Amino acid sequence: MIACNPIARKKEIQMNWTKFDLDLPAGIILYKGFNKSMPLKAWAARVDLSQDRISASVLSSTDTDRKETPLHFLENSGARIVLNGGYFLIDKNPTQHVGLLKTNGKLEEPASSSVIRDQSRYYINRGAFGIKNDGTVDIAWCSTKNDSIFEWREPLQNRPGLPEDSLTFTQAKFWNVRDAIHAGPVLISNGNIDVTVEEEVFFNTPIAGVQPRSAIGYTKDYELILMVVDGRQPDSRGVYLEELAILMKQFNCVEALNLDGGGSSAMVADSRLLNRPAGRTFQREIMSAIGVFYHD
Repeated sequence: MIACNPIARKKEIQMNWTKFDLDLPAGIILYKGFNKSMPLKAWAARVDLSQDRISASVLSSTDTDRKETPLHFLENSGARIVLNGGYFLIDKNPTQHVGLLKTNGKLEEPASSSVIRDQSRYYINRGAFGIKNDGTVDIAWCSTKNDSIFEWREPLQNRPGLPEDSLTFTQAKFWNVRDAIHAGPVLISNGNIDVTVEEEVFFNTPIAGVQPRSAIGYTKDYELILMVVDGRQPDSRGVYLEELAILMKQFNCVEALNLDGGGSSAMVADSRLLNRPAGRTFQREIMSAIGVFYHD
């Protein structure tokens, strides 16, 4: 009889990060990381947004079913790197984004103001990644009202069994972003690891367990950090959210956000899939993504 013991959560992770040689422009650096003892494999991109020729955008599928593979996103948009984006309802046709989705100034999907968990309604202002008109990036707890996006300094203080019963905008301010995408939870804020699983009501879901992961963040110098961590395979177990935050902190992120994970976790660059989503070379079709562009 084999006992299925829960995987112990690491408080420190020694990752061996090395540059990954791909034909990418100056200002975009790829890294591959591994830890053989956990075991763990990950890929990260460091993108210098201060360079005029480099930019980032939130992308959404234009296919009739509103989803496509990360490689299709890359080929259709001309991006140099694509990372999967937010949550979506995979069984709907056309699919529907879960939470905020704004691309090129157009609000495609408003935020969800509440979720049902354990037969109770919890009001939420979940973490989102945003790109401003000047090309700089931000991560904020936000929601929408009358097609406008508002941000809060902190998430609503939900706890399991203790739901917030309203979402008021008196403490919020207008979040002026060209592109935005909800996912969550936030992993790092104000330079500190603070994973807001309970506040954003991700408790009692697979999101809180050991999974393949994707994340996005930025440094104080507005370097954009994109990361994917493989899981569900013999040489890479996946990570808890708290472990993902540790990995993002290794790239000096002052803010970081968890993106859709599991079989959706994929990074493509140089017209190839870098990782193995849930142990396979198959790319799941997704609704949204984040693209990095180089303008000649």
